[in-house]
Amino acid sequence: MIDQAPAEDPDLEEFPPTLREVMLRPRWIGMLLVCLVVAGIFAWLLQWQLSRALAPEVVPEGATEEVLPISEVVEPGDYLPGPLVGQRIDVTGTWDPDNFLTVSQRMNDGVEGVWVTGRFVTDEGAALATAIGWAPDRAAAQDAIEVLSATADDEPRELSGRLIADEGPVPAPGDDPYEMIRMSPAAHLGQWTDVDGDVYRQFLATTDPTAQLADAGLEEIIATAPTHESTLNWLNVFYAVEWALFAAFSFYLWYRLAKDAWERELEELAGIDPDDLDDER
Repeated sequence: MIDQAPAEDPDLEEFPPTLREVMLRPRWIGMLLVCLVVAGIFAWLLQWQLSRALAPEVVPEGATEEVLPISEVVEPGDYLPGPLVGQRIDVTGTWDPDNFLTVSQRMNDGVEGVWVTGRFVTDEGAALATAIGWAPDRAAAQDAIEVLSATADDEPRELSGRLIADEGPVPAPGDDPYEMIRMSPAAHLGQWTDVDGDVYRQFLATTDPTAQLADAGLEEIIATAPTHESTLNWLNVFYAVEWALFAAFSFYLWYRLAKDAWERELEELAGIDPDDLDDER
């Protein structure tokens, strides 16, 4: 026979309660309502993240072909929104004669060669890594750098081209620790000298041939209009999954707390083992 709880203690049941009976008490019904509110907030956040993942902001077709001042597209130090990658821009500034570099393994119309790059200082004093032109090999690229360094001056120049996001620095397979095989402003910044002011996170691929390119023996970089093959933002999908897990956890927390309260109550009843009651149910 199961021992009855002492009559003078009104908080204890006359007979051992079930977990269901504990969950139906006003206290735990109230806790469940709180969990429903919290889960509702998480569900709203989940829906918001999915709406951004499945219908991200995109620019109208052909908008990237309109030439805009760089200040209307991105500010120094800011990240470039995905839909604006490849945006045609123009910018005015001067060349730094001491910071022309090369980037290997660059394809131009299906032919591998070398990009000659430079540090272009805008009128606002921000540094913009710029891919100036294409050379067939490192020797031709070095010859072009000598010409560019000798002809660079303080005369303001206007450049136009496509603004492209950082490709990310990648170690070159050769023995030269300074060789670059990706167009990365971060990697360029590590090799530039005497850099003052802000730096753009993006780089400019010039698309207009100039006399300077001809004098240096460089070919124009072929930079085509960007294509957007996917409209699914996986980062927002990941956040949506997180909110779903948080909503599920709020209900699990309610269940776990109610069960803990039930088990503590059973411990107050002599000779009652919660595991035995689980078997009976």
